[in-house]
Amino acid sequence: MSADSDRVLVSTIDHVAHVRMNRADKRNGLDLAQVDAIVAAAAAVASDRSVRAVVLSGEGPSFCAGLDWASFMSGGMGSASRLLERDASSPANLAQKVCWAWTELRVPVIAAIRGAAFGGGLQLALGCDLRYVAVDARLSVMEIRYGLIPDMTASRTLLRLVRDDIARELVYTGRVVEAEEAVRIGLATRLCDDPIADALATAQQIASMSPAAIRASKRLCIDTVDLDAAAALARETELQLEIIGKPEQLEAVQAAMMKRPAAYRDE
Repeated sequence: MSADSDRVLVSTIDHVAHVRMNRADKRNGLDLAQVDAIVAAAAAVASDRSVRAVVLSGEGPSFCAGLDWASFMSGGMGSASRLLERDASSPANLAQKVCWAWTELRVPVIAAIRGAAFGGGLQLALGCDLRYVAVDARLSVMEIRYGLIPDMTASRTLLRLVRDDIARELVYTGRVVEAEEAVRIGLATRLCDDPIADALATAQQIASMSPAAIRASKRLCIDTVDLDAAAALARETELQLEIIGKPEQLEAVQAAMMKRPAAYRDE
């Protein structure tokens, strides 16, 4: 499987798609062509029913350094207005789809972050389910430095991941967060010597699970966040009823029983 542009490379092995932003000379910065390529890559992965987990990374020393301001300034208002285009297929406009498409994806997505994840690049990582960071990773909600607010889905991602006052500090100051602090405050999931290798290993572990259960698990994590207790518990039941007793679930039970320690198999 390949994306529509060599700006983003997509390869799939053993049900795991590895999506690689391929603009290393610009630290994978987001110009209009890169935005289109990332959205197209997400659509390509979404259309491949064999994919059970995804790893998103950047070629070169950085994950994504945010908007390519030089490109957008030279493109005039036409480029900026395109980013705000919205259609009926998603609540997100084009700029937001760069991040939101990975949240909407039915399977888990792991961002493997080396170097800079700034501005839109950080929001792209926040749109993923997990974020594995290298020791050299640096993260920043950088929009305030350019007189802007973070408008690429941070209101649905950042504000759920970190404490309210920490989110406000990051948004108000645009300060750079080093990898260890990112894990400590909840911006990142895990500190890794090799985030891409670790992300691929976790993705492979996820891909070995029941695909229906994995898809339902992602829906559970997304759908219930803003619900009251009664609605959240009802949604749990709805999702469980979609999979329990089905052949795939029964196969998972059999496999799990066989993997239990011998002392427990006769219970």
